Amino acid sequence: MANPGDRPVSEQAADRLLPASQIAGWLSPVRRFLKLQATSGLLLVAATAFALIAANSPWSEQFLHIWETSCFIGFGDFVLKKDFLHVINDGLMTIFFFVVGLEIKREIVSGELSDLRKAALPIIAAIGGMIVPALVFLGASQVFRVPPEAMKGWTIPMATDIAFVVGMLSLFGNRVPIGLKILLLSLAIVDDLGAVILIAVLFTEKLALVGLFVAAVGITLTFLMNRVGVRNVWLYVVVGGVTWLAVLKSGVHPTIAGVILGLMTPSKAWVPYETLTAVLKRLTDELKKFQSDSDQESPKPGKPIPLHKTMHDDLAEAEFATRESIAPLYRLEHALHPWVAFLIMPLFALANAGVPLDFSKAFEPVSLCVALGLAVGKPVGIFGLSFLAVLVGLAKLPDGVNWKLYLGGACLAGIGFTMSLFLGSLALPESLISAGKLGTLMGSTVSAILGIVLISKALPATADEGQN
Repeated sequence: MANPGDRPVSEQAADRLLPASQIAGWLSPVRRFLKLQATSGLLLVAATAFALIAANSPWSEQFLHIWETSCFIGFGDFVLKKDFLHVINDGLMTIFFFVVGLEIKREIVSGELSDLRKAALPIIAAIGGMIVPALVFLGASQVFRVPPEAMKGWTIPMATDIAFVVGMLSLFGNRVPIGLKILLLSLAIVDDLGAVILIAVLFTEKLALVGLFVAAVGITLTFLMNRVGVRNVWLYVVVGGVTWLAVLKSGVHPTIAGVILGLMTPSKAWVPYETLTAVLKRLTDELKKFQSDSDQESPKPGKPIPLHKTMHDDLAEAEFATRESIAPLYRLEHALHPWVAFLIMPLFALANAGVPLDFSKAFEPVSLCVALGLAVGKPVGIFGLSFLAVLVGLAKLPDGVNWKLYLGGACLAGIGFTMSLFLGSLALPESLISAGKLGTLMGSTVSAILGIVLISKALPATADEGQN
């Protein structure tokens, strides 16, 4: 066997691919941290806890006043003015819903929802997890006499916060079967799709036709730009921004623009892999020829090769081909997910979870109905409809998942949080939003505790035991 040290220096450099840098060493722990999907759920827990503590501290008035700070942008006679809370809920959450649209399309194109047999269980479970919580809310509303203006609150317990769910599952390490994680992720995506439909249908105010027309033009222009191969991101940002503003002015909730634009994002690469391979091969051949033609010694590892302008053009072409060999859908999801998970969602939690804890309100009708919908309706709906589907042969449980473990996962799906808080801000009048938030926190907390207890009892003590 040859000694690695006997190989040409250029080959040793190729093994390393890229030179190491001091800053890369500093950033590597940060990159590892951001790659942990469960971290976003744990960060949400921390943001929620901070918001609750701040809202119930001696500085609560100052903390809550932050979200009432006015923000505005304007040019010419046009001025758009919103408080910080609405900047987050109507603006930044549009980016969140854009990523939701990307995730929905990805699952439909190449994920669990692309195969009807695989998709059967998460779709059926999600339907049960939306219908039964709504029915529990409506049934409880008759018992606890929920006021008529709060009856749209039945939408609140229909949601699942996948970041929180994955955060809870991370407590068990690799003992949790991957099939359960994929199932819950797919279920949450179908839930999100249901929530988007509800927002579009139930929470649309009086429509402004001019705004709808401009939004339709923006969406059509985006479609045409995709078709003709426009790849300038800033053009899409400008058109998307105008579309969002038009939807905002139309009376439809502006987050719908994010979902639509996400669903329209191309899922196919512009440069096929065959073309990429040919471009890279040509570049490699030219680099070898350039090096052999020059009378220089092979450069030391980490020392750049002096290139002429033509070679720089070839490298730029290779860079473009490499980038465009990945579909925009996957590139955007990869680029935006850290911003959504580590900035937008924690900001949303800080702005919306800070509710004064008046435990006398825990027994208010709206709070009880929301909590029961999440803690009881979610697991009953998901588990019940899934059990029937498996019983009649419409679906089957994922590998490594038994009914005890599935019940624990169904309970965790009752953690509504982000989407439930968002729906509550739309469904309830101002005077009852705090009660809806408290109900969401109570229901999500009970769901988390039940799910953790059930899963801990259903899982083996170690990952090895589960595999044997």
